[in-house]
Amino acid sequence: MSAAPFITLESVEKSWGDSRGVAGVDLVIGRGEFVVLLGPSGCGKSTTLRLIAGLETPTAGRILIDGQDVTALPPAKRGLSMVFQSYALFPHLSVAENIVFGLKVRRLPRAERQARLGQALRLTGLEGYEDRKPAALSGGQRQRVALARAIVAGHPLCLMDEPLSNLDAKLRHEVRQEIRQLQQDLGMTVIYVTHDQTEAMGMADRIVLMKDGRIEQQGMPEELYECPVSAFAAGFVGSPPMALLPAERLPVGLREGAASGGAGVLIGVRPEDLRLAGTGEPSLPVQITGIEFLGGETLVYCAGEAGALIAKLPGRPALVRGGKAALTWEAASRHLFDAADGRRLSDPLVPEPKASGGRAEQRASGTGKVPLAHRSLAGADHP
Repeated sequence: MSAAPFITLESVEKSWGDSRGVAGVDLVIGRGEFVVLLGPSGCGKSTTLRLIAGLETPTAGRILIDGQDVTALPPAKRGLSMVFQSYALFPHLSVAENIVFGLKVRRLPRAERQARLGQALRLTGLEGYEDRKPAALSGGQRQRVALARAIVAGHPLCLMDEPLSNLDAKLRHEVRQEIRQLQQDLGMTVIYVTHDQTEAMGMADRIVLMKDGRIEQQGMPEELYECPVSAFAAGFVGSPPMALLPAERLPVGLREGAASGGAGVLIGVRPEDLRLAGTGEPSLPVQITGIEFLGGETLVYCAGEAGALIAKLPGRPALVRGGKAALTWEAASRHLFDAADGRRLSDPLVPEPKASGGRAEQRASGTGKVPLAHRSLAGADHP
């Protein structure tokens, strides 16, 4: 990562009696990075964000922002803004009054408040809504007000905790693109918490995947997708998820590279890497339990001796619910994991991704290249 370290967590822990929310997290975030803390409920991502914000105090470890130890400082002295899931707008105040409320509390001159307000309204597309009350706004517009309030604060760091979870799918897609564009335009460092891996994949320079209060894996979205370090990472990142099949229950021709007949090994295959088998190819017989036609592709839900799996097939294949099919995959597309502890196993057929910086580094270098492993993300090259 070429960006200068801006936020550093050193062996940070947080416990409440016998309950541990964060278990020794070490993390460095560069200035101007968009970092997503991703994971299931209870993994420690929101607690980590609250520790950075100063809303929680670590049980152990240190937190530094821009080289300053802020571990014991209150939120107001950490130089950051927050955007919450609930928007936290004052219902009796207008859009403009909500946006500049914090600036009035800090007693900034009226002329500066108005200048910042005008910029924030332009950036968030809220011009003309200044006098409306929150009740007269849509969910997406309310979230834009919360974003505008973070912008006017002028802080270089913005923390976002599940900010889009109250929006419908279409609005989530629109607003997340707006957030990403704002972050790039303003050069802010953003730490964004979500359990939605689609949000994480679409927005982040770097994803930090958490499990049980620890960092399971971190890297560019493509790296987590291409080379998951564990069965947990493989199953969490990707929609639909990777199929994880016991190797010993697969036909011999499909467990190539799995030692000892596949005992104790899981073979992982992405839905888009599954295809209908041709005549004479090694294949996995399955029964079709469901079909979802999505236009350019079809999700085919299957059950076989090795377990359930989902195939993402192009177009509209001639398959029917309750029917049978034979699936196969290329050896270079599969992943091997230890069935006991879930760790990734050495796989000579699948090259590991090269070490690289984040997308911010690629933009700075002007290369625009993203190193991939053996396939491009979702079947397409990404700049």
